[in-house]
Amino acid sequence: MRDALRKRVLVTGGAGFLGSHLCERLLDDGCDVLCVDNFYTGTKDNIAHLLQDPHFELLRHDITFPLYVEVDEIYNFACPASPVHYQLDPVQTTKTSVHGAINMLGLAKRVKARILQASTSEVYGDPEVHPQGEAYWGHVNPVGLRSCYDEGKRCAETLFSDYRRQHGLATKIARIFNTYGPRMHPNDGRVVSNFIVQALRDQPLTVYGDGRQTRAFCYVTDLVDAVVRLMASADDFAGPINLGNPEEFTVAELAETVIELTGSRSTVVHAKLPADDPGRRCPDIELAHAALGWEPCVPLREGLARTIAYFEARLSARRGMRHRTEALAEPPH
Repeated sequence: MRDALRKRVLVTGGAGFLGSHLCERLLDDGCDVLCVDNFYTGTKDNIAHLLQDPHFELLRHDITFPLYVEVDEIYNFACPASPVHYQLDPVQTTKTSVHGAINMLGLAKRVKARILQASTSEVYGDPEVHPQGEAYWGHVNPVGLRSCYDEGKRCAETLFSDYRRQHGLATKIARIFNTYGPRMHPNDGRVVSNFIVQALRDQPLTVYGDGRQTRAFCYVTDLVDAVVRLMASADDFAGPINLGNPEEFTVAELAETVIELTGSRSTVVHAKLPADDPGRRCPDIELAHAALGWEPCVPLREGLARTIAYFEARLSARRGMRHRTEALAEPPH
């Protein structure tokens, strides 16, 4: 018999950047956690430290196919989230957002579980309203390079809303803005990881466009805290709700800060701005503050220092492994 005092929680995409931190938090909160991932962008390294926990279980599975498990709550985080990864196989990206949502909603309906959708600030597209509030419907290109992700997530929000209205399902929608921290993929093409890896290698930092476009950066532990609070909120509160840090920085300011904190000799080079890249992106989080009593608390410089330390250790380990491999390959004298 299962432990009636422990919630059984499913995290799809649980081996990814956000998902792994969420699994860790849920275990700390006393939950039984089932981590589901197909390892398209997630990695076992992100959850290796959890594998010995008797209350953690790992299942390799693609949520575009049905899943039959018994759980109390579902956090649907499965989907590549960086342009580099979601544009590599755009049809699969759309399938993950849409078919994946249908399968997880069907599971939630069958077992009467609460379910939370990890949506995104990308549903706002290149916004004409600033900062972006939940009532804004967005300005999205439905046929562009980013559409597989933007429109896939928008469709998932529709499905979550309709399952709530039609079937009375306990759904929650979180619109997640730029989040950063340890366990980001070093080659995911996102601005924070790009800048840090380039700076640690003393390579030029690539700024797309003139660098005056803005972003708001939320540290991962702050974001996970908000998501857990949203899941625990009253049944009559479904969202969507913006989760992110409302402090706005230009990309050029971020580049300067990363160079300073790493002590890098890097310079800045400019490249052509990608298609449909938003000029300004910043959340209005008044609803999160009012409904969840939440606001981010980790300042950018502090969060960047922690993230830099993670990438420094990771790159050092990789260099050490390469040197050992080269030494073994050398012919004996």
